[in-house]
Amino acid sequence: MPRNKKKSSRGGQHGHVQPFSDEDASIETLSHCSSFSDVTSGPDDGGEASEDAAQEDFQYKLKGFIDSTVDKSAKTRQGALDGLKTALATRILYEFISERRMTITDSIERCLKKGKGDEQRAAASLACLLCIQLGSGIESEEVFKTLKPIFKNILADGSANIQARQAVATSLGLCTLVAEDDILDVHATMECFENLFTRSYVRADGTSPLINPQTSALHTNALLSWALLLTICTANQLRDILCKHLPKLPRLLESEDVNMRIAAGETIALLFELARDMDAEFEFDDWEELCDKLNALATDCNKHRAKTDKRKQRSVFRDVLKAVEEGDFQTETIRFGTERMTIDSWVRKRTYDAFREFVGSGMNYHLQGNEFIRDVFELGPPMLVDSATMKAMKISRFERHLHNSAAFKARTKARSKFRDKRVDVGEF
Repeated sequence: MPRNKKKSSRGGQHGHVQPFSDEDASIETLSHCSSFSDVTSGPDDGGEASEDAAQEDFQYKLKGFIDSTVDKSAKTRQGALDGLKTALATRILYEFISERRMTITDSIERCLKKGKGDEQRAAASLACLLCIQLGSGIESEEVFKTLKPIFKNILADGSANIQARQAVATSLGLCTLVAEDDILDVHATMECFENLFTRSYVRADGTSPLINPQTSALHTNALLSWALLLTICTANQLRDILCKHLPKLPRLLESEDVNMRIAAGETIALLFELARDMDAEFEFDDWEELCDKLNALATDCNKHRAKTDKRKQRSVFRDVLKAVEEGDFQTETIRFGTERMTIDSWVRKRTYDAFREFVGSGMNYHLQGNEFIRDVFELGPPMLVDSATMKAMKISRFERHLHNSAAFKARTKARSKFRDKRVDVGEF
């Protein structure tokens, strides 16, 4: 990420690993963080021994996965890559990963060069998770320096597996955000993405290019990664991009692919937000025509489109239309543990969506304990909660079931009151 870097900036500062319970992810996550600092508290009966055993067993499995990434069997390598991805997405393993950084990088490089399809896709995702764990510093820069040429070769190779190219398009964008230290190199990577998604532009004569669904997905991923890197561009670069691409991006709104239409709409909203941040009086020549297009998509009733696609599209484009017309953003609150984070801009939304795509259900865990991600979202150092507070906060699965059941019954009763056609309206 092109900003002042410190070697101490990293995904996590502790190598201690504990089992992560799916039963109560957020509460368990806080207990992980609290256990790191609560050195004065005595262990429960056998608690420390069981934790050490679990940690040792978990690390043993990870070492097995790392060894299996060079196995002769493609299926074994694939399973090892997937195992490492799951571990890095759901736990903070900075110390463990840092000690084996070059070994893992070599395995990723080998799988990207010699693997096929799914193996390349898993390796690309693992590379991104590795950078997220290491954070924005020298270590992730070295990893990315090794893998970036391979990423760009796969991305530009029309004969490469299309699924591998899709994965690389996404991974290259986030790895650049995390590990790239030169803004000129960021701009060069953005040009690689431009070379792809601009092929989906409607031609000047109004005709649409013939693009199959898989290639359209590749172009969509490239556009989303390009939009992610917009968030760290300099003012001069943004001015050039606004002049070059903002008049053309609305052409992607006519794509047959709903995901491409949505990605284009969100990118347009992001560009308007960035432009208005630089100049509150920013004006776009074709503003009215653009608003008409966005309004048509926000109220789309075309019968030839699937209902789910139309519903998803209308929801997104209502927000995009507000952003373009009024500069408004639909604020969203993310709760994790005892903390909250507000997504209050298109910049934050694009960044949050990019990280969540890789860490998935482990996003709340990383928001609590990953120093790099907390730094990106300006959350400050990880909060540490003592064991007594954690025990007071934690509820059993049975209690949670009773609470959810009562809420469901109350909600059903309230909704049926309004849905029942037999409600007496005569008294009015």
